[in-house]
Amino acid sequence: MEDMLRVGVITTTHGIRGEVKVFPTTGSPKRFEEIERVVLASKKDELELEIERVRYFKNLVILKFKGIDNINDIEMYKGAELYVDRAHGDKLEEGEYYIADIIGLKVFDEAGELLGEVSDVIETGANDVYAVRRKGKKDLLIPAIKSCILSVDIEEGKMTVRLLDGLLDL
Repeated sequence: MEDMLRVGVITTTHGIRGEVKVFPTTGSPKRFEEIERVVLASKKDELELEIERVRYFKNLVILKFKGIDNINDIEMYKGAELYVDRAHGDKLEEGEYYIADIIGLKVFDEAGELLGEVSDVIETGANDVYAVRRKGKKDLLIPAIKSCILSVDIEEGKMTVRLLDGLLDL
């Protein structure tokens, strides 16, 4: 799944004809109109499915997959994640990165001292926050803003940060 990008999570079924409600994890939920196929990954299965129809309900996307026409065929996949091939991912602007590429980066301060590794990206609405796992210490939460994130090098697996005053004390 390294070459795949998560675009959504099935939250529940919708109706009895095999539709599902999906919480989108992509930049724009309207992207589902452009996506032809997804890989559904659950604890038990990994299926490639063709999207037949896309609708919207509040902050969710309602998807109908080709060949799944009954609630019983899809109900077991509540909580499953939907992925697309990296080649079909959103086009990124300079300074933007896929969450999958950020997780696992080694994080260094300005002096070059290793702080830890990015274990999660928390999406807050205003800006993302990087959770940095540290050995024997509480996770460090670093806001993903220009004044804190000095550089990101995906190729080298490295991020350099400037820590705000008091951040290590939390």
